[in-house]
Amino acid sequence: MLPEGSLAILASAPVKLMTDVVPYPFRQESDYLYITGCQQPGGVAVLSKDFGLWMFMPEQSPQEVSWQGQVAGVDAALDTFKAEKAFPIGKMREILPDMVDKASMLFLNVGTSLPNCLNFDALGKASRDRRIKDLGKYTHEMRWIKSPSELKLMKESASIACQAILQTMLFSTSSPHEGILAAKVEYECKLRGAQRMAFNPVVGGGENGSVIHYSRNDKRIRDDDLVLMDVGCELHGYLSDITRTWPPCGGFSPSQEILYELILETNKECIKLCKPGISIQEIHNYSVQMLQKGLKELGILKGHPRSSNSYNQLNPTSIGHYLGMDIHDCSVISNSRPLQPGVVITIEPGVYIPSTLDVPDRFQGIGIRIEDEVLITETGHEVLTGSLPKEIQQIRSLLNYGQQLRYGSP
Repeated sequence: MLPEGSLAILASAPVKLMTDVVPYPFRQESDYLYITGCQQPGGVAVLSKDFGLWMFMPEQSPQEVSWQGQVAGVDAALDTFKAEKAFPIGKMREILPDMVDKASMLFLNVGTSLPNCLNFDALGKASRDRRIKDLGKYTHEMRWIKSPSELKLMKESASIACQAILQTMLFSTSSPHEGILAAKVEYECKLRGAQRMAFNPVVGGGENGSVIHYSRNDKRIRDDDLVLMDVGCELHGYLSDITRTWPPCGGFSPSQEILYELILETNKECIKLCKPGISIQEIHNYSVQMLQKGLKELGILKGHPRSSNSYNQLNPTSIGHYLGMDIHDCSVISNSRPLQPGVVITIEPGVYIPSTLDVPDRFQGIGIRIEDEVLITETGHEVLTGSLPKEIQQIRSLLNYGQQLRYGSP
């Protein structure tokens, strides 16, 4: 895919420190991982049509091995990551400048490569000459349609997250606290083989569920409140992303139920639209029409049903996004592009009503989202998160079972 005479340079993600010597958990930069398969920091990969893949690998002193353990070096680059050539990272200053000078165009994973590599005079000059472009133009195209092996990992990641949320829903009847439920779902994901969470879990009880990226997770959930849980996990570089909303007490109030049914119906109707040839933007437009009509009928949406300002207060989000190695995967690809088999997206309608909004009192302080992962197939779609209950009767039965476990069967 690279133009003739061009060069691609990818740096691994840097280690970020929590304190002077304590690092945050490391997560590899997605394009570097996709191209090399290498999960560790400290490396740089170079790609060209002329010579294939070259890798510059970290070097360690005996003291560093004692403190940090052995890392993959030159031999691993050749044997495991299948580089045509590999060098210690210290050789990069001797080898890379001449390669950069001869290249007609440079493509970098800009967010990580530029800070790591611009101290090279040759790269600085190339940047001033505007010969540097974002490699995401090519890598996101490659990553957009998943291979069978990628889909296997994504299905496993989704299955892990579904099982973890199911166990957390059962557990919520006895421990309705945001922090405890966040800890429970992370424990269940890692118990099943996930390396880490895809993002900090959103566990919003009551009005906190109306905060779209709520992250404090430090409040007790009141008896009559819903809890909105948006979580995902990572399995060997591939992510899941699921949201469910339920009442830990076991029963929806009439207002919660009628609003939940609107979101559920929108979720199901939008999933039905998923097939090759339609775009996320088209599905989004349909979801807006459904939700505007329903919210107007409930007296929640004031004024003209197509009034974007009032609707955007209730739901400022898109119906979904691409999913893969990043939560908002392949960001250079427009939501208006027709979907193709092998693409994975989310469908996640929601409504977010803080108590300060001018709506009927019975709807104030309610946040609801139902999010599923959908794989586009040759004939339509496959819901990767279909095993996780979302129908009201299913949720009631599940939570009733959880309460029986808590108190003992009658």
